Amino acid sequence: MKKICKTILAFSFLFTGALAQNNKNDILQYVDPYIGTAAHGHVFLGADVPWGAVQVGPDNFVQGWDWCSGYHYSDSIVRGFSQLHLSGTGIGDLGDVLMMPYEGKIKINPKEYADKYSHTDEECTPGYYSVKLKNSGIQVQLTSSERVAYHKYIFPGNDSARVIIDLQEGIGWDSATNTFVKLVDKNTIVGYRYSKGWADDQRLWFAIKTSKPIASFEAVSHLGDTFFSSKDSLNKDNAKGILSFSKNIGKVEFKVGISPVSYENALANINAEIPGWNFDKTVAQAKDKWRKALSTVQIESNNKTEKKVFYTAMYHMIIAPVLFNDADGSYRGTDKKVYPKANFQNYTIFSLWDTYRALHPLTTILHPEKVNDFINTFLAIYQQQGKLPVWPLMGSETNCMVGYSAVPVIADAILKGYKGFDINLAYQAMKATATTNFDGLNYVKSLGFIPADSIAESVSKALEYAVDDGSIALVAKYLNKQDDYMLFKKRSEYYKKYFDTKTQFMRAVLHDGSFREPFSPFHSAVQGASDYTEGNSWQYIWLVPQDVYGLIHQFGSDESFINKLDSLFVVNGDLGPDAPPDISGLIGMYAQGDEPEHHVPYLYAYAGQQWKTAEKIHEITNKFYTDKTDGLCGNDDCGQMSAWYVTSALGFYQVNPSNGIYVFGTPMFEKMIINSTKKPFTIISKNLSEKNIYIQSVKLNGKNYTKSYITYQDIINGGNLEYTMGSAPNKSFGFAKVDRPIN
Repeated sequence: MKKICKTILAFSFLFTGALAQNNKNDILQYVDPYIGTAAHGHVFLGADVPWGAVQVGPDNFVQGWDWCSGYHYSDSIVRGFSQLHLSGTGIGDLGDVLMMPYEGKIKINPKEYADKYSHTDEECTPGYYSVKLKNSGIQVQLTSSERVAYHKYIFPGNDSARVIIDLQEGIGWDSATNTFVKLVDKNTIVGYRYSKGWADDQRLWFAIKTSKPIASFEAVSHLGDTFFSSKDSLNKDNAKGILSFSKNIGKVEFKVGISPVSYENALANINAEIPGWNFDKTVAQAKDKWRKALSTVQIESNNKTEKKVFYTAMYHMIIAPVLFNDADGSYRGTDKKVYPKANFQNYTIFSLWDTYRALHPLTTILHPEKVNDFINTFLAIYQQQGKLPVWPLMGSETNCMVGYSAVPVIADAILKGYKGFDINLAYQAMKATATTNFDGLNYVKSLGFIPADSIAESVSKALEYAVDDGSIALVAKYLNKQDDYMLFKKRSEYYKKYFDTKTQFMRAVLHDGSFREPFSPFHSAVQGASDYTEGNSWQYIWLVPQDVYGLIHQFGSDESFINKLDSLFVVNGDLGPDAPPDISGLIGMYAQGDEPEHHVPYLYAYAGQQWKTAEKIHEITNKFYTDKTDGLCGNDDCGQMSAWYVTSALGFYQVNPSNGIYVFGTPMFEKMIINSTKKPFTIISKNLSEKNIYIQSVKLNGKNYTKSYITYQDIINGGNLEYTMGSAPNKSFGFAKVDRPIN
């Protein structure tokens, strides 16, 4: 009976997938992976599954910052197809196990085996990528499961068919340090690649199975005039394997399994995830995984362009984090030890300085099944390295960006009632991380501020620490740890030390307690001294999401706060010679293209002017999110830029990253249904139009609702939220102090 049920379920699954593929309402038609591949979006293009360990896709020659993902839409030369990529980051890495098909004589230099392509001969949809190479005429098709990349090459048969496995090549900062390739049998290659780059010590094992026997194999390595060659295996810094097949071989398929543990486990991952040879079936399964992940939000709207922007943003926000374990649960920790068969799914690639702001609070609603595994990953890293992760990448701690931004993510999960991890260990990890001497924290503990004449980017670091400490304070209060609550509540208010009441800017403070001179609110660095991270004082005035009312108090009144906030969106000035490229997507000095300001448009609601939040959100979404290849105004940063759009489209945003309060903005669709909640949460926007962007009134579950925010519990419990929209502001909505957001 069990076998019959399984057969019926399997048939039903395949039938449903087939229907979806032929259904004009298929959600995947609204995903365009090319959005963000031009300009500074830096997004990944290729084939993967949601949160999968593998992102297999094309690599250009890296020509600058905009090639951080390995691919840029402006390019037309491909040097190969590697198995791992970053998406939306500001630093390049990965590009591991590059494979490239070609014909004719043996070539080992990427400048020789690279080929040209045209976008007219290229196709990319969720879970699938294909391109026809111009010079060779070889057709390349790619798909994947979680830990296995699946390549299909169709050779035209003009000459000997060859495939190079180039373990030397990487992306951006990446460089190989130790590589190994071995022919096991006529259909199996194994090896490993150690590398150093943004990830200081990355170790990746791989196994490759071929659908047709390899006619001959040669492993080569060269350095200057020194050349090594072997017919079975080679262990060098830059090993390359060349697989040769006979002429007229036609189609050859390759399954490439990866593992952070061993190539035996990489082989086991192939057997566990793609045991057979059915490329089309694997594509269909990948697409069904994307349908399931994207269908947690159902949109009813005739605006196909906006639906494409929305679902592509949602697609981008669930590329990362990525699995960093084997099918049996085994993984390698940041201490480089193997942890066999762990009882949670281990992940990596957490761009936490970015994603704590919107992506993770939104994940608690749209993909709650991921939250416990993310937190358990953080706690495992804490036990391995003695502090919570900052920016973990493939088993390495990069310590990139400022703050200890895993803290608000953990705090948010605890306060929202997640129970799938050790809360006591989590609190211990948060507190221990906040009391190290890491990157200026010794000064926070001893002086209550970070002196700018001792630590670079001191203002940004101190403000981020205050955000994180505010999250710890909330958890301490929740756990009835009164002394800790008082300590971290006090530390969360250290931002006041940087606020200059005369200029109304956050300014660098020197050891003697004075503000650094000279001062320019437009420059990130003055006379070579950088006090801000990827921004300037105009952008960092507002980085106080944990204590917005305290910040308003520093301004002296709601009116003064509003006047300064209004000025942010209109003021212009010279950013100076040291302005980072991340200051992009500008409206005045508001920079949508970088993350520290993503909550800022929602701050109007705290001063009783929610209608201005609606105006700004409408302007930002219209101006900086499009369905074009340059449709992102800055790095997507592992999905944060996209997550901002998704949550804003729903009509709300969690300003304080840990308190579960979602502030109203302006909804973008007539009807949206969140299907991942306890029961569906339906959002209706009556009278919505391009002009009708202002909330006139709100009903929650049929009852009048006057507050300018909604709680996580209201959303997650399911029900109905109804906005009535209009073309003129209802300035009384959310004006009363009792109706303003809780902070």
